[in-house]
Amino acid sequence: MSAAATTLWARALAQELVRCGVREVALAPGSRSTPLVLAMERQERLKLRVHLDERSAAFFALGVGKASGRPAAVLTTSGTATANLLPAVVEAARSETPLVVLTADRPPRLRDADANQAIPQTGLFADFVRLAFDLAPPVLGGPELRHLRGQVCRAVAEARGAPAGPVHLNVPFDKPLEPYEGPELEAFQAEHPLAAAGRPDGAPWVRVHRGARRLDEEELHGLAAALRAPGGQAGVRGVVVAGPAPGGGGLRTGSAAAHFAAATGWPLLADPLSGGRFGTGGSGGGEATAVAGYDLFLRDAAVRAALAPDVVLRVGASPSSAALLTWLEHHQGTEQVLLDAGGRWKDHLAIAARALEVDPADTLPRLAELLGGVGEEAWGQRWRAADEAARSVLEEDPAEAEPHEAQVLAAVVEAAGDGQILFVSNSMPIRDLDGFAPPRDTTLRVLGNRGASGIDGIVSTAFGVATQGPVVCVLGDLAFFHDQNGLLWSRERDLPVLFVLVDNDGGSIFRMLPIAGEADHEDAFTEYFTTPHGMEFKHAAALQGLPLEDLQVTEVRDTVAAYLGGPETRILRVRTDSEASHAARRRVAAEVARRVRAALA
Repeated sequence: MSAAATTLWARALAQELVRCGVREVALAPGSRSTPLVLAMERQERLKLRVHLDERSAAFFALGVGKASGRPAAVLTTSGTATANLLPAVVEAARSETPLVVLTADRPPRLRDADANQAIPQTGLFADFVRLAFDLAPPVLGGPELRHLRGQVCRAVAEARGAPAGPVHLNVPFDKPLEPYEGPELEAFQAEHPLAAAGRPDGAPWVRVHRGARRLDEEELHGLAAALRAPGGQAGVRGVVVAGPAPGGGGLRTGSAAAHFAAATGWPLLADPLSGGRFGTGGSGGGEATAVAGYDLFLRDAAVRAALAPDVVLRVGASPSSAALLTWLEHHQGTEQVLLDAGGRWKDHLAIAARALEVDPADTLPRLAELLGGVGEEAWGQRWRAADEAARSVLEEDPAEAEPHEAQVLAAVVEAAGDGQILFVSNSMPIRDLDGFAPPRDTTLRVLGNRGASGIDGIVSTAFGVATQGPVVCVLGDLAFFHDQNGLLWSRERDLPVLFVLVDNDGGSIFRMLPIAGEADHEDAFTEYFTTPHGMEFKHAAALQGLPLEDLQVTEVRDTVAAYLGGPETRILRVRTDSEASHAARRRVAAEVARRVRAALA
């Protein structure tokens, strides 16, 4: 392996990444990745961002892909550095987020031979990656270099979908690792100009198109007939359930679901991550209004039975709401149709009667033309009554008298302006957003790591999302603690994030477990589940030079509104009592269910 071959190999790989649309690279320092780092530095259209923690770097790249729909690359040296990428790769796979993983490696002769920092890196990410290439060691050869360029194009195309996901390129390099400029390089470039420099017009070596299947007219009319059949001439009691959509296409898919619901007169139950929850018409608008508070009133068995549909049209992944999933399962005998671009099976309840691998954003508008006005009028009125009853409770919930955690999410949504990006952590924040933040006319883009629903990497992902615009990130204290290294990204002055930290001193979500509140298990529950930590997060903020401001729940809306779009990263902490907050959630849910039952009676 010559220095000239290594230099050309790395430069060709970096060049093809750029020509295929990669613009961001998150890298962690290391020796074995030197050729690629210096080759990437030569690419003017690549933004290189350095992080000291490989796990954080991977989640940052994940955030870029979630927000842009375009894969970012994460680059590491060899050894255990590569293993730190796994959590982000898992999330990318399950949330259908484009991501290019580049791991530098020792040459084959050093593998499984007791060489330092050499571990088996091929197949490291198993089935979580869409595609994995263990690239050949660099050689000075025209066919070999052309093949490398083609492999890079294939990998990026696979990452972009459909469906999108992570890909892995394992890149072996032998010493010397430093760049070479000399006669051997010049001679090869003169003899093989196309392989050495790529397409002369700056195009990718090979253009790859991977599109979702489209229903032909006969298939489309057949689907429309199936959706119309249960109601006959009287009108159909249909419901549209929009689940989480991949970040890059979420608003497109959510808007299509809202348009279809408006055309048919069917209610829209839109997950916060669907793209159909905010900015699709709102009260008084011309488009469908996503129903408020369904996560609260569908917990009630009487309400679930009273809102029995003829047909359910599901779009995308399974919704976050356990209550909505229970409602879907309760009506398992109903015709349930699932539209999704495919790649992963999304019917874990085994209740879908039809599953179509198609692009929902393409299919729903065409379907709406065939099913306009198909909904039963009285059915729509029942859901509107439920929506109004739920809103009345949520609007009356007195933060001044009984402040609780769920009101934080409602306040952040109320403060947000058109086009704002909201990144929401798992555990309670996403659930509180779903249940307590009514849909609004404001176009609010909501993203989260719901693919595998972990609390790792939340801070780093939020900074990656910030490459596409200012971000408000709402997270809990354990998620904040888990990814404190991610705060190093605050040194990047072009990526301000406003963190709203809900600090309840432990694992609040575990209060939903059956053993919570039982006297016989109180000590074990506190020690092993809620795990109060007593940490003072001002010290973590000070370590990174970040301001941390303490707020009351009643101050969240105005303070967030004041700091939106600000030039620096800052942390707004809201201290809460988890036990009191859970009691308040139960109180509000019970009152919502009571009023909805009365409205439906």
